Amino acid sequence: MLQEFIATQPVIAADRFILRPLRKSDAGLIAMYTGDKRVATGTRAIPHPLPPGAAEAYVARAMAENRSEDVWALDGSDHGLAEVLGVVSLTRIEPDQSEVGFWVGPGFWNTGFASEAVAALVAANPHKSRTLFAEVFQDSQGSARVLTNAGFEYLGDAESWSVARGARVPTWTYLKKMV
Repeated sequence: MLQEFIATQPVIAADRFILRPLRKSDAGLIAMYTGDKRVATGTRAIPHPLPPGAAEAYVARAMAENRSEDVWALDGSDHGLAEVLGVVSLTRIEPDQSEVGFWVGPGFWNTGFASEAVAALVAANPHKSRTLFAEVFQDSQGSARVLTNAGFEYLGDAESWSVARGARVPTWTYLKKMV
């Protein structure tokens, strides 16, 4: 994996929240959401049960100067919503290609927050990527809709390891050309 480090992240406006870099105070809500088995099993990397200190370590990695992944909190506090509704991320995989990742807390499922966050991130294109990739588990049709709503096109089937499931899981891979 290419290691290109970005020291700063922009704040990105969406309609009902902002996307902002993580801060230490986010660890509690992140732990609460990712401690939910439904969230963990929808991702490749979140373990279940969530080990003590895992959320704090995640936030520390997201705040590190030499990080390879930029992570934004969906912060709805200016609109009377929670300070963290979920997260959206970009991981640079080539100089002009990045991978999008996202999850939202279960209390915010089916609200359009994930679609709004991914659309705002794609519109801002903070990595100046020519191509964005994303992958979702095939049993998460809602996540697939988030990507297609943001203009991603189906690329093919694959499979990825899920830490929480302890198994390889069938996936759908998506691509969005930015240029």
